[in-house]
Amino acid sequence: MKRRSVLLSSGLALTAPILTATPSEAAPAPLTNLAHLNFLRDSVSPPAQAGHTTYGPASIGVLWTYAEPNPDGTFRRIGGGAYDPASNTYGQGAFNADDIARAAVVYLRHWRLTGSPSSRAASYELLRGLAYFQTVTGPRSGNVVLWMQPDGALRPSAEPLDSPDPSDSGPSYWLARAVWALGEGYAAWRTADPVFAAFLKQRLDLAIGALDRQVLNRYGTWQVVDGDRAPAWLIVDGADATAEAVLGLAAYVSSGAGEVARRALRQFAEGIAALSDGSVREWPFGAVRPWALSLSDWHAWASQMPAALARAGQVLGDADLVRPAVTDAAVFTPWLLTSGGPDNGRLPARIDRNQIAYGVDSRLQSLLAVADATGRAGFRRLAGILAAWYFGANAAGVAAYDPATGRTVDGIAGDGAVNRNAGAESTIHGLLSMLVLDAHQDVAELARQGHIADRIGSTTVEAEAGSGGTVVTPPSPWTGESQFSSGSYLRMAAGATVRWQLPASAQPQLVLPIADLRPGSAAVTRWSSGGRGLGAVRHWRIGAQGASLAPGALLPVTLAGEIPPGSTELVAATTGGEAVLDAIMLEPLVSRYAIEGNGHTTTLLRSAARSPQTVAAPGRAVIETYDAQGVRRATGRAVVLPGGFTVIRT
Repeated sequence: MKRRSVLLSSGLALTAPILTATPSEAAPAPLTNLAHLNFLRDSVSPPAQAGHTTYGPASIGVLWTYAEPNPDGTFRRIGGGAYDPASNTYGQGAFNADDIARAAVVYLRHWRLTGSPSSRAASYELLRGLAYFQTVTGPRSGNVVLWMQPDGALRPSAEPLDSPDPSDSGPSYWLARAVWALGEGYAAWRTADPVFAAFLKQRLDLAIGALDRQVLNRYGTWQVVDGDRAPAWLIVDGADATAEAVLGLAAYVSSGAGEVARRALRQFAEGIAALSDGSVREWPFGAVRPWALSLSDWHAWASQMPAALARAGQVLGDADLVRPAVTDAAVFTPWLLTSGGPDNGRLPARIDRNQIAYGVDSRLQSLLAVADATGRAGFRRLAGILAAWYFGANAAGVAAYDPATGRTVDGIAGDGAVNRNAGAESTIHGLLSMLVLDAHQDVAELARQGHIADRIGSTTVEAEAGSGGTVVTPPSPWTGESQFSSGSYLRMAAGATVRWQLPASAQPQLVLPIADLRPGSAAVTRWSSGGRGLGAVRHWRIGAQGASLAPGALLPVTLAGEIPPGSTELVAATTGGEAVLDAIMLEPLVSRYAIEGNGHTTTLLRSAARSPQTVAAPGRAVIETYDAQGVRRATGRAVVLPGGFTVIRT
């Protein structure tokens, strides 16, 4: 991995990566196999449509959205929505700009990594296809239509409707992903074909202009979300969508873009950084939140916020942008891995336990981007542990990616059920992951330990499991910004006492009741275990609703005390008014996650303790201890530092 480095006045070395395997990292058998992605590719000659043009010939490269298995093991390509065979159309469409953009990134990165002429040609065709989806005239100029039918007819209003509708009527995830692809496309093609690169620059500038007038016109303004201040200049109010645009902007700016693009890069990155939240012991544990309008929502898919901040910090030479990415990587990611992995929805409990390649890849890309930006090897260790998901370290215990076919499954549920479809999105992100593993052989070697040996981390007790109170099932578990974890909650009237029986733990545990906090509430719940007071939740400690989609917030509140080892009872007593509880998160002071394979075991330890914790380790183990910034510390023994993580390899 070759890098260019710049040392800032803070002393933090920021390195700009070039995805190139060095001789010492060369893999005898690459993991990346483009066969299935090639199968999903197609070409079409769209009919003339006002406001839509492209570069070169009329035929453009496109990508089928989904792929389902046939009984004989082959796959068939299909579109999205209900299919009408009489008209050969889909309710949504056959091809979409989201997947075309991200597939172009796969081919661009493969071309740059390997020099492949076929990937160069594929990136060219898909970038031309993506450009056709962009509206180039009128008030929607620069925006992107999402769907296209098999004959090339664009479908601005799909069934079901997209947001926005029509899909090119405002900023969107697909506009952000178009910026990502066009930015990386320009960086790759500017010397290979300057004329084509000039076309990509024109279209990228058009997209940036759309973001300028629709999103960045609010730069510097803030909205109130349950009393917190949130940036009003993120694409669709999302740090997730904005992060993918930032990846493209960073590539563009590093390739000589002008001041408009540089300003957009900085402003978007500042907005993403503003959503860094929590701490080692408090939700969301140092993560960069993906959605500005919710304090309770985190999801793994599209969670490339740390990658975007790391890349922006590198390109702009700004260590302040990298710091929230470091905290997300060093503090939040170990919590995520020990508590169950990259779920589709922590809302805030582990409600949607489905795990997909888009989520795994987003986390993998982020860890490696932060490793590149800081030079800290601990993040590469975390990346390898995370990437083991593809090779069997998941709820199903089976490989999610097949290097013989290039297919990645469409998801693995929390109960181990495997979705054997292999659509475009999963294929794309599986391949993006394989590309970085091929470029980082130390990470790939660790990732091949594809079996979960042990996991002891955050667990959830449903509030309704207690004795006392009233169970309430609302019409919908979704509140507008979060979700009740079992579809119901526990209502505690003033004066009520509820008791829960817990499994005994060998170590102290933090207690985080997930409470529905409401402005104006008078309720206080006081918590105890084994006769020892743990602290109180004041259910009014939440700010004004503001732009939030629901009054109050469903949030974990960390109690001051800890459940002592061996205690099996938890008690809550309510005074002052009615309290609503969703669940209780229990967090061991030292969490662990172990994977094994190929004769080796790797164990990740994460500490929420306030002092160093000594742990047992085999005599011949390799022990690496890192602090809460991912800096390796020499301790001379097996210890986990406060807020830090330790990796033990045998």
